[in-house]
Amino acid sequence: MTALPIRHVHVTDVRRITPRLVRVTFGGDDLADLGPVEPDQQVKLYFPRPGQTAPRLPASGADGDFVRWYQEFTAIPGDEQPWQRSYTLRAHHPERRRVDVDFVLHEHAGPATRWARSARPGDALAMFGPSADFARPIPLRTALAEADAVLLAGDETALPAIGSLLESLPEGTRAVAYVEVADAAEEQRFDTLGAVTVHWLHRGDVPPGRSGLLLDAIRGAELPAGRLLAWLACEASEVRALRRHLVTERGLPRRSVEFTGHWRLARTQDDAPTAEDLAEARERLADAQAARTD
Repeated sequence: MTALPIRHVHVTDVRRITPRLVRVTFGGDDLADLGPVEPDQQVKLYFPRPGQTAPRLPASGADGDFVRWYQEFTAIPGDEQPWQRSYTLRAHHPERRRVDVDFVLHEHAGPATRWARSARPGDALAMFGPSADFARPIPLRTALAEADAVLLAGDETALPAIGSLLESLPEGTRAVAYVEVADAAEEQRFDTLGAVTVHWLHRGDVPPGRSGLLLDAIRGAELPAGRLLAWLACEASEVRALRRHLVTERGLPRRSVEFTGHWRLARTQDDAPTAEDLAEARERLADAQAARTD
């Protein structure tokens, strides 16, 4: 069976991009077989528990059987089992066997933020993915090439994906992005061949996920003409509201809207999914199955 895409990596560089965002570069021989990376390529990162120098993972590769590997993972005692969080690969440097991952330094720090604040070269993590078994039915690079225009909306957790998307645009492709951040110090610049307009939305002292800025901006936006690809990522309930607006009020085809709830108010990835989370997962599965039958 094919080996599971579990890679042991270590920190090679740490850079503060904005006051609230740090870019960590990872390297390691396990990245040698990492092929071309799609924009908005998500992976799972495993963080060591206090007192560990590296995350504890199952000793066996389970012969490529993900279900068996995951059963072995969940059998690790809770106080030794690594924290796991989903992140986007901001960039891939195949010639150097390196990948960049951007970490938002949240005010209420969870295990990933705590790790990123003190990350130093040599620190070890593990990474699951990318994997063809979990790939989109229509690659985003293909969807970008087929679109006449692109609409992006997200908060600071979406910036790594937004950056990778804008930098993957075919030359001249029109794109407009609405990005909610704390203030002007969190704004970034992107290298792109597209005809891009970025609207930065500053929420100030309002807590993330409660400003309503993104929904108000999209409701008031004049959408580009032609075949539009919309991409949405922010707090889970907010992303569902954005998608409902685009599909039910603007008439966009469901398959033209990519959406991901990057985080949930007052909850973490360690918490059980809510009914709304499960409904979102069913919608994403239905859209993926429909795309495969086209």
